[in-house]
Amino acid sequence: MTTERTYPNAPDIAADDYVVVGIATCFIKDDGEVHEVKVAEPIPSAALETILKGIPTSYNMAYGTQIGSLVAGEHVSLPSDFPAETQLCDDFVFRAIAATRTYKARPQAQSYIPAGTMRSDFHFSTERKRVLNSERIIKTEDNVKQHAYTHEVL
Repeated sequence: MTTERTYPNAPDIAADDYVVVGIATCFIKDDGEVHEVKVAEPIPSAALETILKGIPTSYNMAYGTQIGSLVAGEHVSLPSDFPAETQLCDDFVFRAIAATRTYKARPQAQSYIPAGTMRSDFHFSTERKRVLNSERIIKTEDNVKQHAYTHEVL
């Protein structure tokens, strides 16, 4: 007798395992302008516990649910309570499975947002903007100038 695995790449995850998905306010740079976007991201248990302690966060709401209601194979369906313009984060399925494992390892974190409920009493702030498509361009002018004798023995 063989048992069917819900997630072939994650045999330790079942469809009824708990996970939290949040909506983060992020930004995209386009032609020198910055545009706001809503992104659905799985939230690991340690991150959720930190957010609930009151640190500023880009998440304005989070939803507790079972991974099976979100992910079926590679198909993702977000809860109906989420805004229609919500986009999925990169590697959503991979990150959802990883976040699910954190709640299996720390089951007491499941009580913060019970399955089927939403929570939005976070310290929401976009003071430090999360820009999704930013690039760091390093120039020679950025290098720290050192004295000519820095590496010599005098």
